Amino acid sequence: MASKITEQQVEHVAELAKLEFPKDELGKFTTQLGNIIDMFEDLEAVDTDGVEPMTSATDRVNVMREDKAVKSSKDEQEALLNNAPETDGGYIKVPAILDESEDGE
Repeated sequence: MASKITEQQVEHVAELAKLEFPKDELGKFTTQLGNIIDMFEDLEAVDTDGVEPMTSATDRVNVMREDKAVKSSKDEQEALLNNAPETDGGYIKVPAILDESEDGE
């Protein structure tokens, strides 16, 4: 199928992907896209009957620690707040993400 890829199709795909490249490189990109499609056709031809789908690259199930709240000491709280750029009443002050002052328009 790669031999059927045209420069117009490559231009169309580039436009859809919001890509721009010089016209003098159109032939190079047409060849490259054709080669990529050829690779997918090679993969498609591989017999995968009886091969169990792989859902993970490792046999480990859950390697993350349990997410649970832990009471920190006064010293830990103070150290955290001392590293924050701005605090207010024992909390880290951050810029507002949602501006609720507007009427939603």
